[in-house]
Amino acid sequence: MTDTPAARWEQRIFLGDWQPGRGDSVAVTEPATGQRLGLLATADADDVDAAARLAAEAQPAWAALPFDRRAAVLREFARLLQADAERINHWNVRECGSIPAKAEWELNASVEQAHMAAAMPMHAVGEIFPSSMPARRNYWQRVPIGVVGVIAPWNFPILLGLRSVLPALALGNAVILKPDVQSAVCGGLLLAELFESAGLPRGVLHVLPGGPATGEALVRHPAVKMISFTGSTAVGRQIGETCGRMLKKVSLELGGNNAMVILDDADLESAASCAAWGAFLHQGQICMQAGRHLVQRKVAGRYAELLAARAARLVAGDPAAGPVHLGPLINDRQAGKVEEVVARSVAQGARLLAGGKRDGRFYPATVLADVTPAMPAWTEEIFGPVAPITVFDSDDEAVALVNGSDYGLAAAVHSASVPRALALASRLKAGMVHINDQTVNNEFQVPFGGMGASGNGSRFGGPASFEAFSQTQWVSVMDSGIQYPF
Repeated sequence: MTDTPAARWEQRIFLGDWQPGRGDSVAVTEPATGQRLGLLATADADDVDAAARLAAEAQPAWAALPFDRRAAVLREFARLLQADAERINHWNVRECGSIPAKAEWELNASVEQAHMAAAMPMHAVGEIFPSSMPARRNYWQRVPIGVVGVIAPWNFPILLGLRSVLPALALGNAVILKPDVQSAVCGGLLLAELFESAGLPRGVLHVLPGGPATGEALVRHPAVKMISFTGSTAVGRQIGETCGRMLKKVSLELGGNNAMVILDDADLESAASCAAWGAFLHQGQICMQAGRHLVQRKVAGRYAELLAARAARLVAGDPAAGPVHLGPLINDRQAGKVEEVVARSVAQGARLLAGGKRDGRFYPATVLADVTPAMPAWTEEIFGPVAPITVFDSDDEAVALVNGSDYGLAAAVHSASVPRALALASRLKAGMVHINDQTVNNEFQVPFGGMGASGNGSRFGGPASFEAFSQTQWVSVMDSGIQYPF
């Protein structure tokens, strides 16, 4: 199922309603084949300014709606999202190179996220604190931020956009979503259609596809009071710097070089299965991808053998043409980067156990052994289907190796002794640690986020979303005025 050239989003942005964008036109290109799928309009700084002004005007009325009416819009959006699964999954496969199973998981997780957000408006909005002043009542309450700018990535564009858009709307904010141009249809424009059909008032949501200039205009606009950014650490640092100067709230979910730690008492068959999923899912294009495999020397050879055998069985190809395990990398630049990192590491002494041969944008599941901390396969976030294996001797050495990275998003520890694994996990500088599992985990009801170069300590999900997308206000009440000494 495809949209026709007369699709509503064709050469349009969603600026309160469907309008031509003032930015350049960009072709929607299928990464697997290079086929042109449509033509995007992009937003420029003037579009961002118009959206921000309209959002600021529309937000107070949206926030003032009774909680059940805001919830009803989000529940209807969830229903429409599920009902339109076939079309959205189609675009996720064609536009983003997702295999169908990944696209289906992402959509189902997004529906769950929508249901959770629909429940948020009915939660308590504050607390009452005691006062040392007679007859004073102290109310501490959550209030909307105002206009929230969301800059979403291309790898999981639906889920990683909606995990900010939905709770922000639920708590009474207006939202400007800037999807990446490589995923703007399924990760933005189709969602705008559904929000419009769900009854979201005009001006409360805007979807403005664009590149760095569009994002910079959004970050710098004074009417945008918060930025929620998911993307690279380098860009996140720039956004954080700008928001810091403007005293603007910012939530940064950034890159990772995540570690799988395999202790000498681990179930190696299970560990290898977890590692293959964590390293190769969606071609490794996931911030939580298992990018470093630390294995205790005693079991390193067997672990490498098992992981290489799993990698060799995985098929890379066009996910729209038939069943495959890995689709294409998102663009030629990314495919070239993966190829270059592997080649440099092999030149420095890494052993290629599986994969390693690029075919255009397709890169096979690849396993490298004898990787040292001096090699690019260790130091760089590859964002491709590569599993570098490094040997260690003691638990203390494993901790030092994991914590030697500036990143701190996710980690996993495998051991037959849960107390041993938990003791090691408590020493790791990572925002999320999974015992006897893999690094790519997400549950909408659990706070999610990283440490260090992986983010600014902010969290999404469950109760953390209340903190992320609201601000607090102290209101004290005296039934009548009192006399002070002067």
